[in-house]
Amino acid sequence: MKLESLSKLLQDELKDLHSAESQLLVALPKAAKAASHEALQEAFQSHLEETKGQVERLEKIGKILNIKLTGKKCKAMEGLIKECQEAIEAEGPAAVLDASLIGAAQRIEHYEIAAYGTARAFAEHLGNDEVVELLTETLTEEAAADEKLTALSLEEILPQTDSEGSLEDESEAGEDEDEDADDADDEKESADASSRAHR
Repeated sequence: MKLESLSKLLQDELKDLHSAESQLLVALPKAAKAASHEALQEAFQSHLEETKGQVERLEKIGKILNIKLTGKKCKAMEGLIKECQEAIEAEGPAAVLDASLIGAAQRIEHYEIAAYGTARAFAEHLGNDEVVELLTETLTEEAAADEKLTALSLEEILPQTDSEGSLEDESEAGEDEDEDADDADDEKESADASSRAHR
């Protein structure tokens, strides 16, 4: 790949973003289906609709710059989505799994915020105000989506993990008590048997 100018570098960034958003169009419905909390399901569905609009904006930018945005695979997004898939396939209490999904989704959001910010800086330097405006619209949406996930996590999901965790701890504590009682019974039986043997 030759990057002989900032203009070429911007084109490469836009292709990467187009690939990233296209991969998300496939991943977000899976995340929404895996989520247990209704508000989290709605957040993923809402961002899916936003992502469709973001792809359309990128394609509009492609027309403005007269470039084709297909043909490149965003490897960073591919890796982030693999991590998200791990969260989707995990087993455990519902709130804990939702917290894991939010973590995976926010890593994706932070990557996109960084990538769109970089592309916008390039476009600003090149003096392409129309491209800057379109990228800013998407950047604003990505930041808002990240804030929504943070609020949802702090206000709804994480408080639920306290009760789920305590129930699990109590269950484990109960199992430990049962094991201790069994051990005590075994020791008593052993002592009685030894006593009978010495008589």
